[in-house]
Amino acid sequence: MQVGLSSFVVFAPFAVACALALTGRLLPPLAWRAAGLAASLASLAGFARMWSAYDVVDGGVQLVERAAWLPELGIHYFVGVDGISLMLVGLTALLVPVVLVASWNEIERSVRSWVFFLLALETGVLGAFVSLNLFLFYLFFEVMLVPMYFLIGIWGGPRRVHAALKFFVFTMTGSLVMLVGMLSLVALNREQGGALNFDWLPAAGSTALALVDTTVPLAGRAPWWQTQPFLFGAFALAFAIKVPVVPLHTWLPDAHVEAPTGGSVVLAGVLLKLGAYGFLRFALPLAPDAAAQAAPLFMTLAVVGILYGSLVALVQEDVKKLVAYTSVAHLGFVVLGAFAGNSQGMSGAVLQMVNHGLSTGALFVLVGFLYERRHTRHIAEFGGVARPMPVFAALFGLVMLASIGVPGLNGFVGELLILVGAFGARPAFAVAAVPGIVLAAWVMTAMYRRVMFGPVERPENRGLIDLGWRERLAVGALVVPIVAIGVHPDPLLRRIEPAVVATLHRIESRRQERPAPEEPAAAPSEGVAARRGGARGEG
Repeated sequence: MQVGLSSFVVFAPFAVACALALTGRLLPPLAWRAAGLAASLASLAGFARMWSAYDVVDGGVQLVERAAWLPELGIHYFVGVDGISLMLVGLTALLVPVVLVASWNEIERSVRSWVFFLLALETGVLGAFVSLNLFLFYLFFEVMLVPMYFLIGIWGGPRRVHAALKFFVFTMTGSLVMLVGMLSLVALNREQGGALNFDWLPAAGSTALALVDTTVPLAGRAPWWQTQPFLFGAFALAFAIKVPVVPLHTWLPDAHVEAPTGGSVVLAGVLLKLGAYGFLRFALPLAPDAAAQAAPLFMTLAVVGILYGSLVALVQEDVKKLVAYTSVAHLGFVVLGAFAGNSQGMSGAVLQMVNHGLSTGALFVLVGFLYERRHTRHIAEFGGVARPMPVFAALFGLVMLASIGVPGLNGFVGELLILVGAFGARPAFAVAAVPGIVLAAWVMTAMYRRVMFGPVERPENRGLIDLGWRERLAVGALVVPIVAIGVHPDPLLRRIEPAVVATLHRIESRRQERPAPEEPAAAPSEGVAARRGGARGEG
């Protein structure tokens, strides 16, 4: 099979990582850093080509590559992107080179292993986002746990082993439950289609029944392990842990606090998005009736997460832990939009995933720069930092404003769409989520005031050095899209909305229990053809 654009973007980082591993210690650490940065930039350049090649009018799955792998088991190498996955591929491709630049001086020991695991993690995440074969998705979903475990466990803080183990156990537990659900779904698909098949979407030239087109019975109409409640629950548990949804979130603050700066950026920026992406791509279309019944529960948990994350962040004295808990609140908005069941809510959820990755990733990078200089993250240790570090304070302030959703910056657009969608579906949840925005603004502005303003009381803060060119480059690479999306989000939304509409059409067409007439049903926008749910090749 000829390597296509999707495969290049996914495997370029890991190919370079393997080539570097073969050199062993022949190359100095500096060469490993440079080669790793070049590999991640190559993947980013591939994404830029992918962005320009994506047909906005078509809106379906594009840049498709498919080849037989284990055809007798229905397992194929089947990849491609739609408007949803395209956004997350771009976010991943941008964040990894930023991490390599930002951590250039932070990581001093085992540099070779650091670069190898980071590039392997990038390939794992990208592979999960482009996978259209469920076995392939599960493979990437599991493989990425290994490099993330080592990134936390080797280069993390004093409790790094505990945090890494907790992260691994939580996510592995959810993955194993999803594996049981996946095998049950494949068995049901075989009964209906007559052959083993793991392809999630219909493939061009294939007569096999796609998994998403499998008729999953409602409760009581089939063995319990092949009903919508069980299959939705199996997939939803894995994705809820990954988001994470309260009360399955307890692994996240520990992982963030103990992880090195680069690990926190990748964890918050892209790994958590796999949970929300999994809901949109797999769980909701697979069992639409069970998902509709579970929507009030998940929207309740989303609102709880929004309020809980902001309230707990309010009492934190560690800057990094404070940002970690606000991350729980922001992801609550993503879940709220995903379960709104309309195009505004879901489009807002996808856009907010990108926004959260940019703003929270930038916050973790800036906190890491401050920690490199002071070797503490305790808020009481600072004060008046804006005097010796004016550029740092200005960038931190801009990113903080984006994080709390100030108009003109990216966070506002995503939150607005989510609230509009949630209000259209279930107004009570939208109203209940609004105090979370106020709390988040209070938390972030209070922290910013304590760290940046006031008298410089501690002598260690008087000699702080402002950001250098490398650090400004790393933060600037995230600030530019933060401002651009806030001012002109249309290029992203024009790609996101058709994919969301296709997902909604697929969900609605598979509903076995129709809502009552007075209830608003999730329907696609007028004039959008149902063919957008299919997969189209590159050529």
